[in-house]
Parts: sequence; C-alpha cells; structure tokens
Amino acid sequence: MNEALNIVMLSSECVPYAKTGGLADVVGALPKALKALGHNVIVIMPLYRSIAYEKHDLSPFLSPMGVWMGNAEEWCSVHTVVGDDDVPVYFIEFAKYFDRDGLYHDADFNDFLDNPRRFAFLSRAGLQLCKDIEFHPDIVHVHDWQTALATAYLKIWHWDDPVLGDAASVLTIHNIGYQGVYDARDYDYVGLQSGNFTPDKLEDHGRMNFLKGGIHYADMVNTVSPTYADETRTPAFAHGLAPYLNDKGDNYLGILNGVDYSTWNPATDALIPARYTRDDLGGKALCKAALQRRFLLDVDPTIPVVGVVSRLAAQKGLDLLAQVIESIMQNMRVQFVLLGSGDKGLEAYFGGLPERYPGRIGSYVGYNNALAHWIEAGSDFFVMPSLYEPCGLNQIYSLKYGTLPIVRATGGLDDTVAQYDEATGQGTGFKFWEPSPHAIYYAVGWAVSTYYDRPHHIAQMIRRAMAQNFSWEESARAYVAVYRKALRNKATL
Repeated sequence: MNEALNIVMLSSECVPYAKTGGLADVVGALPKALKALGHNVIVIMPLYRSIAYEKHDLSPFLSPMGVWMGNAEEWCSVHTVVGDDDVPVYFIEFAKYFDRDGLYHDADFNDFLDNPRRFAFLSRAGLQLCKDIEFHPDIVHVHDWQTALATAYLKIWHWDDPVLGDAASVLTIHNIGYQGVYDARDYDYVGLQSGNFTPDKLEDHGRMNFLKGGIHYADMVNTVSPTYADETRTPAFAHGLAPYLNDKGDNYLGILNGVDYSTWNPATDALIPARYTRDDLGGKALCKAALQRRFLLDVDPTIPVVGVVSRLAAQKGLDLLAQVIESIMQNMRVQFVLLGSGDKGLEAYFGGLPERYPGRIGSYVGYNNALAHWIEAGSDFFVMPSLYEPCGLNQIYSLKYGTLPIVRATGGLDDTVAQYDEATGQGTGFKFWEPSPHAIYYAVGWAVSTYYDRPHHIAQMIRRAMAQNFSWEESARAYVAVYRKALRNKATL
C-alpha cells in the first residue's frame, strides 16, 4: 500500500501564521514532509486577528459557508494561501469567534468563556470545508483538544457521507495537560447528541472533556515522543486520562517530533552573528562573544555560558531553577542567559537577576525569535529542567548548534539526549531524573566541571551532538504508517 493519501490537517495553530507553542511548529513542518513523500495535504485553521493578511499573501476563497452547530447554522468565510512548500492552507474567518486579541485567553491568561463553542465550530467547519471543496480525505489528522471533536463528528454525523465517509481519524496529543474541559451548558451547541455524553466518551465529572472524547472516537491516537506515550499511560502523567489511553492498546503510540533544519542549522542560520559547522567551530566562538556582549556579560571565552529559552512556568521546571540559580552563581564560575515569559512572579525574579549579578547573568523577559537563535548558537550548555516534556524542540536545536543540553530525563528530552559517560566521553548531554532544585544544581555542576576538567570530552560531545539527525522525513514516514493503520482500524469496525 504505497498509494498517495489525501490528508487534511486540522489545527488551531500553524507557523508562520499563529503560534503559542510546539503544536504550531509541527503543523507547519509535517505537511511539508508528507508532501515530499508524495501525499496530498491541506491545512485548515482559524483566521485570527493577529494573522497579517497581506504579509502572508492570503486571498478570499469561499463565502459564505454554512456550518451546522446544534440547531443553529453559522455562516463564515474561507481564505487561502499556498506556501512555498505547495501545501494549501485554508483559514476559517468567523469574527464572532476569532476576531479578538489572543488565541485561547485574554491578556491576563483567562480562558475565553466561549472556547468550547469556538473550537467545536472550528472542528465542524473544517469538515464542512472538505465537503464544499470536494476534498475527499483518507485521513483527518487533528491536534490537541481544540480540534479533537472532529473525530466524533466523523463517527456520529459523517459515517456515510460521500466525501467524508471513508476518512479515518488520527488525534495527536501535544500536551495532555490541556484537555479542553468546560461546562456542559454548551453541549447542545456542540451537537453530539445526549447519548454520547457518558463517562467513557465526552463526560468528565459532569463537564465536557474535548480531548477525552477525541481519544474515544479517533481511529489512532499518538503523542509526540515514545517516552511520553509510556508516561501518559500512568496516572502520574496522564491528568486523569490514563485508563482511556490504555484502552486504546497499540492504537496509542509515540512519534518523536522532527525539526525543520532549514530554519535551525548553524551552517545556514541568517539570524546568528556568524555561521559555523561541525568541522569548523570558529563561528560558534564569535556567537558566544556576541551573546555575552548582547546580554552585558563579561566577554570571556573561558567561562561557560548556560542558556535558557522557555515559557516561564512550573511545568518547565523554571520555579525549581529559580530556587537554585543563585547557589549556582555563588559556587560556580559560570554565566547564564535567559529568554522567556509567562508566570509574572518568575518574570520579575529572572528579570531582576542581572542587577544582582552584573556581568554574569543576562535576561530578556518576553519573546524574541532572533535572540532565541543567538542563545542556541552562543551558549555552551542549554538547561531544560521540565517536570514533563512531551517532546521538546529546544534540546534538539541545541544539539545541532553544538550546545550541550542539561535536561531532566522525561518525555522527549530522555528520547533525544544521550547521557554523558565520564569514563569514555560518550553521550550528547547531561541528564538528571529527580525533579528538584538540588538535582538541577548537581547536573549543572557536573556539566561545568566537565567543561573545565575534561575539555576533550566536551569537544567530542559537541561533534557527536551536531551529527545527530532529527529531521522530519523519518517522523513523517512514521505518521504515514499510523495513517495506514487508522484506515485498517476503520475498515474493521
């Protein structure tokens, strides 16, 4: 079975149009990799207010388009663009739901109260668009809770549809901590019949759980690394959904995210001060000096620089790092640079460190893509102390840039970083297991001592790290295998 598949990718985010996290990176890169393998892919997402219409060369496509929600028909419009990768992207324009600041919440991080209506509508509109343009999908690939209900709509409303009836569904969970749990008062609008509001399907302690329903109805479910798939089969990591994932049996698995090396590659990166390769690291030394200057650090090539680019949140372990970073500074000859935003308390704390440790710590509260590239290229080490990490991308970027990761061994961090062996110099980074401040302290200390005491091992690890390949081609082939299994599963129902 090597015939080309028709695939619709239904998502709330996609780079370069709208992004809050790794979901957007995946939906931006995976369709391109699938297209390169010979498959036909379209992407459907909302037209948010923040999307620059003219910059991205969007054009009107279809208006009006009617979408039935419960007992009401909503009317929207569709716009489109075909990118350089020849993958069409369709944007659902519906001002009532998408013409606002923020994708999921307001400036104070309060969820929009109508989120269940917004994303149930997106799921239904994506399927309606396939019908209206007569795109006959073999696979409807949905992502996270925001589009998970499309799997239910396929099974309940479109099982015999001439356009959608043969489609199998695949649900990718990028972070099981976000499930789309909302009050049941909007269930009639969602339009999935009362008989499906049961504990094994959509009901969750009297509320709707979009992700739980998606898991039940999807023909295949995957998450974004093998280790995270194993972890989420256990109560400690699954946020209440372990029984339902275990019920899927071998129809739930992990596929490691790939990386777009056309964007993240020090040999071609136009955003960094100097380019370099595995065989010529001269440019990395120039990037380090430039990074030190940019963050007002002492410009000294002999001091290791530890980088952090992260959402400032407990999940990322940044509260644990906050408890120990000053002990690190007091006891180790090291510098830190940090870029991130999120928790206001953590923003204030990390934002104030440069004043207390001038020349040794630099921080930028907010997000700056160019600075993220500078930190990857100019740092010697990169810390990711996550409590859990479904896949993680920055540790993979770090490997390519010869910046050795210091990570907690969880999820995709464990899958992508090989532990350093002091006896042989093998490995590509430094891993620790306990989610605690002292574990971070000793892991950073281990890396720093290796930098000073075993520089030949650091050199070996840098070359080995830069040789790692986590491109999307292999991951895309794994997704195709999942698609074909989903079709077999649907055929046996």
